[in-house]
Amino acid sequence: MPIMLNAVLREASLPLGDVRLVRHKDKRATKGRNPYELWRDNRSQFESYQSSQRIENRKKLSATYWAEFIVNHNDENMFGGIYRVKYRGLLEKDTPMPHISGGIEMAGSCDVYDLALNDAMSDLIGKLFIDWGAGALAFIQYAERNDKQITELRAAFQEESFPGFLNFIQPLSKLDKMPKSWETALSSSGGVYLLTCPKTKEQYVGSATGVEGFWGRWLNYVQAGHGGNLGLKSRDPSDYQVSILEVAGTSATPDDILAMEGRWQSKLQSLAMGLNRNWAGAG
Repeated sequence: MPIMLNAVLREASLPLGDVRLVRHKDKRATKGRNPYELWRDNRSQFESYQSSQRIENRKKLSATYWAEFIVNHNDENMFGGIYRVKYRGLLEKDTPMPHISGGIEMAGSCDVYDLALNDAMSDLIGKLFIDWGAGALAFIQYAERNDKQITELRAAFQEESFPGFLNFIQPLSKLDKMPKSWETALSSSGGVYLLTCPKTKEQYVGSATGVEGFWGRWLNYVQAGHGGNLGLKSRDPSDYQVSILEVAGTSATPDDILAMEGRWQSKLQSLAMGLNRNWAGAG
């Protein structure tokens, strides 16, 4: 027999008639952090994000408690906590959106709620998953009318596993949205990587020899747009896809890595038909 969410809510002494189920999945956050990334990396920013709600949802959200569910990178509905809520009124001043870079919520455009994380079910945060069922667009639902099946209960919150160096493929724009464990792995190793331009379809072969490994080298591209490379400077800014061609051994010297880079430039002909302008590491 499946375990249902309402049984857990009752066990936590939460009145079903005064609980709203709120599901967070915001597709607008292409230039920022989605709700899951906010929740994972900056809980206060997540709470700021969820405290602003559309005016037309005021009646549906009228309740003492919100049971928060966040759609993670595996498209699972993860429990994010029980919040005690109090309606404050309309947004009083223009406010930056936590999840959209450069986005602004205009004064008077939305409702604002005061939120306080409740102790109820706190031991299940990040561990309990439900089947939201049909009506994914109905992100606000009444608990007493919509009992949800619990699909999984994990022993601990788990970030997405690092895929491994040779399976790693990401656009540079997602570097600052990755789990900290990925940043640690990429900072610990250097070697040869590949940048591919989605606009021109050209390739650039580079090497990471510094103390911060691949991570530190790629941040140069994020910050400057070209990492100091002549070929990339000659093109309009682009969101390059980055992948790893070869990981250097722990005993490899910078000269060893530059030699590896030269071999890959020859294999992929990135000097003749790509964005490399000089041999191995010179830009």
